[in-house]
Amino acid sequence: MKAAPVRPEPVEGPPLPRASTGSARTVWLHPLAHARARLQRWWQARLPPQDNLTLTQRNVYILPTRPGFMLGATLLVLLVASINYQLNLGYLLTFLLAGCAVVGMHVSHATLRGLTLHLNPPPAHFCGTLAPLRITLASQRKTARYGIGLSVLGTQHWVWCNVPARGSSVVELTVATGRRGRHPIPMLTLETRFPLGTFRVWTLWRPAAQMLVYPQPEANPPRLPAGEPRSAGSATAQIASSGEFDGVRPYRRGDPLKSIVWKKAAKTDVLVSRDNQQAQRVELWLDLAQTGGADLEHRLSRLCAWVLEAEQEELDYGLRLPGVTIAPAQGEGHQRRCLEALALC
Repeated sequence: MKAAPVRPEPVEGPPLPRASTGSARTVWLHPLAHARARLQRWWQARLPPQDNLTLTQRNVYILPTRPGFMLGATLLVLLVASINYQLNLGYLLTFLLAGCAVVGMHVSHATLRGLTLHLNPPPAHFCGTLAPLRITLASQRKTARYGIGLSVLGTQHWVWCNVPARGSSVVELTVATGRRGRHPIPMLTLETRFPLGTFRVWTLWRPAAQMLVYPQPEANPPRLPAGEPRSAGSATAQIASSGEFDGVRPYRRGDPLKSIVWKKAAKTDVLVSRDNQQAQRVELWLDLAQTGGADLEHRLSRLCAWVLEAEQEELDYGLRLPGVTIAPAQGEGHQRRCLEALALC
């Protein structure tokens, strides 16, 4: 007897692509979105960075909105119906609406044309916070401007305002701060659809200012490091039982009022005075090598918290970073220099 032929088992392969409208739409949308992004980057790169911008016909753009296109289609239907049925009132209504649309287009474009924008220098902020941007809109026109919106390009958060006649209006936008360092201000956009909403008038603004972002302070940092003896003395630094740098001591009767650390007294309800003799023998140095750990961002975050704590305790402190040494001092200017060095490290 002949053996029955053995049929090969079917080999499983990748599933065949199914013809669906969703997949085809996805395939065709990706090149379109890529081309649109490239066009947008090319357009934005041509804009000169500037903190003061005057809007003219060269940098103000206008296009119909969806209601505008619907109005145009309605006017076309009315015109065809009026011609077909010889309706005089239809002609009157069609051209009346068309005239209103043309006047609205002129008013919308004039709302932004001639407006002057000024960006106030943004202050420095800590990483992870919202940084406000104050923008001044000034107008020299005899009539007011209504329905003007500002936003960061690519976001949907709009701030709307009106600019009075021959006056100015201040608008505040918030920008999320990213990593530490010095970063450019993102692209801003201005828009209006006043008065009928049938036309969208907008402009793009590329500010020249940059924003400085400090490292985020550590939430629960360890106590301040021990002070180092000055070069002229041989005393060693100590840390008080309260965990603070030994530049303060408990209050004694007869201590002058100017030597009392009032900030610490308001926080702990305990009077302490500055120990001038000990402060003359030691110096408080905040060194990157003293922080420990392998993560640079975490070490800078700890130094940032120590700078804020030492400034709050009104202590003289110095900062040591690779290639940067800031001598011990205190005050708002000294704190700003230290935080800027940490941000640019």
